[in-house]
Amino acid sequence: MGYKILSKKELCPNQYEMTIHAPYITKNARAGQFIILRVSEDGERVPLTIADFDRETGALTIVFMAVGYTTKQLALLDAGDELVDIVGPLGQPTHIEKYGTVVCLAGGYGAAPCYLIAKAFKDAGNKVYMIMGARTKDLIFWEDKMKNACSELYVTTDDGSMGVKGFVTTVMTDIMNREKVDYAIAVGPMPMMRAVAELTRDKGIKTEASMNPIMVDGTGMCGACRVTVGGEVKFACVDGPDFDAHLIDFDEVINRTKIYKDYEKKRSENCNLLKAGEKLKSNN
Repeated sequence: MGYKILSKKELCPNQYEMTIHAPYITKNARAGQFIILRVSEDGERVPLTIADFDRETGALTIVFMAVGYTTKQLALLDAGDELVDIVGPLGQPTHIEKYGTVVCLAGGYGAAPCYLIAKAFKDAGNKVYMIMGARTKDLIFWEDKMKNACSELYVTTDDGSMGVKGFVTTVMTDIMNREKVDYAIAVGPMPMMRAVAELTRDKGIKTEASMNPIMVDGTGMCGACRVTVGGEVKFACVDGPDFDAHLIDFDEVINRTKIYKDYEKKRSENCNLLKAGEKLKSNN
C-alpha cells in the first residue's frame, strides 16, 4: 500500500511542504520524532523530521529542501501521487516539561521541526521564545504558524532583509542578558547548533541539539548515525535525535557528514538530468 500525497507547495526557493496520508504514523507521533521514506522501490531511505500531524485525519506534514537526489525526486511529485513506504514515528520525542523560560532556536529548514517542539513547551506552561534564522527573507517560512506556537517570535537574517540583522545567537544573547533562560533547544545546521551550545555553556543553561547526521536504517543497526556524546557513542536514530548540546563532539559529526559529498554531488547531477527530462516530456 502506497502513501498518498494530499498536498504539496513550495514554501520558499527549493523548500517544500508536503502532507501525506499516514494514519498509522500520526496515531503515535510526538514532537521531535522523525520518519524515513522511500520515493520508489529502488530508492534510498531518507529521514525527515515530523513537522506537523493531525491524528483525526491521519495527515502527516513534512518539510524538506530539494538538495539531494531523493529530495529532488520527491519535489517532482504532486497531490495524488504516492510514496512507496514510510516508517515511523522514529527516535525519542523531545522531553517536554515545565522549565519556565524556554528558547527554541531554528536555523533554516530547522524551523519546521521546531514548530511542534515550541507548541508542546508552550502547552506545558512555559514562556517560549522562538528564534528563526535564515540567510535572507526569502528563506523564512511558517512565520504566522510560529507566532501561534510560541509566546514571542523573533526572525533573524544574515543580510538584514527581515527582522534582526545577524544570527539566531544574536537574539539569544539579548534574551540571556535581560532575563533568566531555563532551557534551550537548537535545530538546524551543525555549525549553528554548535554556536548555540558554546553561547549557553558559560551561562549554565540546559541546552539540547536535534542531531541530523547521516542515517540509513533508523533502527540503530547500521551505526551510520553514531554521535559521540560525553565520550560515549550514541545513535541519533534510537537514542536521539536530541542530545545534550554541551557534550556533543560537533567536530566529529561535521567531519563525518563530508564523507559522501562526492557521491551526493553525482546523484544530484543525475537528478538534474531527470528534472530536465520531465520538463521536456511535459512540453511535448
